[in-house]
Amino acid sequence: MSSLNAPLQHLDVLDAEHDAQYFEYSKAANPISAGLISRIPYQNFPSSLYDTGPSRVVPLDLSEALGCPGPATGPGLLANFIRLNAGDSLTLAPVTTSQVVYVIAGRGQLVQGSTRFEWEKGCFIAMPGIEAVQLSASEDARFYYVHDEPLLRYLGVVPAQQQFSATLYPAHTANAKLREAADDPRAQDRSRISILLGNRHFPQTRTVTHVLWAMYGILPAGSVQKPHRHQSIALDFIIDCPAGCYTLVGTDIDENGQIRNPTRVDWAPGLAFVTPPGYWHAHFNESQSEAFLIPIQDAGLQTYLRALDIRFS
Repeated sequence: MSSLNAPLQHLDVLDAEHDAQYFEYSKAANPISAGLISRIPYQNFPSSLYDTGPSRVVPLDLSEALGCPGPATGPGLLANFIRLNAGDSLTLAPVTTSQVVYVIAGRGQLVQGSTRFEWEKGCFIAMPGIEAVQLSASEDARFYYVHDEPLLRYLGVVPAQQQFSATLYPAHTANAKLREAADDPRAQDRSRISILLGNRHFPQTRTVTHVLWAMYGILPAGSVQKPHRHQSIALDFIIDCPAGCYTLVGTDIDENGQIRNPTRVDWAPGLAFVTPPGYWHAHFNESQSEAFLIPIQDAGLQTYLRALDIRFS
């Protein structure tokens, strides 16, 4: 008997329709406005979370506010602080495609699979997620650490292959590249003075991984980085700053391009804070010294989806 004439398998219609739902468009098309899903909250995370104590990973967890089933700083990303005391080791093994570490302080070694290298203060490290990472410290170390485990948890997937290998961005190289950008005669005419970390495996997005985007930037003395917005979440880390540096964040701008009714985030060395996607934000340095920051975002993914929508006032 041909397959065309084979008897149809009996289906239990009630079981097949059990999960089906139907919604009138205006009540479902914008679930944030309808109160079905929460906005990403403003939140600051001070350096006191990791300044002292035993070696540990400190998740910057907003999962309760976000309604996420596991630790998350944004719907698709989790930021962490790590403290690793001299002589100690930690194993990092999240279910993730992409991880980025910035070495706030210290010195030591990283091992992932067959890859092994030394790291020190000021280095950036990008790592895939299939193989566990071991960090060992030869002197007291601290890290800012972001990965995309919440995204994979939401999708119900695990990574099947590595898209890149563990990649080191040495401090002396990153600092030289940033200073080169700052010393360019045209630097003051640009929207910001910064470098983006890239990887040769992602030529379309020019990002540090296929999901994550990492910027290393200077906010010069007496300067303002004008209001801008994008659809990626920004998990900002302040490397160093004098008093008088801050960020203004808000949902709208006025006819003069200034943020209406902004929330102010005062900077401090070692501070991390969340800038929600789609919100206007501007950075200010009212001091006489430079400040340094690292925003890490899910803009690699957003750029590939053609949904980043970055705008400047």
